[in-house]
Amino acid sequence: MPEHDIPLAPIDRILHKAGAERVSEEAVIVLRDILEAIAYEIATRSVELAKHAGRKTVTAEDIKTVIRILRCIYLSTYV
Repeated sequence: MPEHDIPLAPIDRILHKAGAERVSEEAVIVLRDILEAIAYEIATRSVELAKHAGRKTVTAEDIKTVIRILRCIYLSTYV
């Protein structure tokens, strides 16, 4: 069984706060897996940016920059 970094309960709460009356366990697991994959991708690229800039510390700006870059890449595939 793989280890996960994001627990299921907060994902379930988010779905309920978004208006879901009922949420299947499978839905919570799938959303958790997707969010972890996205977070890992952002984290990996943020570390690369920090290293490229000669820093050991990942900053909020690194993360925002990666998100802007990824958003452009993903949006350009639909244009």
